Amino acid sequence: MIDETQLQIGSTESWVWVAVEPIHRVVLGVYFSRHRNMLVAESFLKSLIEIYGRHIVYSDGGTWYPEACSSLGLEHRLHSSYEKSIIERVVQSLKERTEAFDDYYPCMKEECELEHVYRWTGLFVFMYNAIRAHIKFTLLTHFIGDDIR
Repeated sequence: MIDETQLQIGSTESWVWVAVEPIHRVVLGVYFSRHRNMLVAESFLKSLIEIYGRHIVYSDGGTWYPEACSSLGLEHRLHSSYEKSIIERVVQSLKERTEAFDDYYPCMKEECELEHVYRWTGLFVFMYNAIRAHIKFTLLTHFIGDDIR
């Protein structure tokens, strides 16, 4: 499942695109952009194809998804109301935490490329997926390395 939402990072508006696996509810990918259109949706889907291969894409009624799927040769379907609630909860959670992170740790650069937000989002997704998989923190330290101890 894929969805996007607008968020405020610094003084500019951005879009965060999120892909979620519907059965285990893990985040498969996150993508930030300054625009919301078919080209951005296609770029995000292409990055997911490189990692996970070709799968059916479930989304809401956004016009950019069927166009992007058609361009990439993917099957597109509208998600059910249950699936919509899953993706919306994940997207809202990511949006709120990203905006809170940016409030506490704003970028001080002129033309910010959102590098600090990308890094934080990577950590957030890693921890979110670990919690979904019921992995204990002590086991996570083995994945990250001995630097934590």
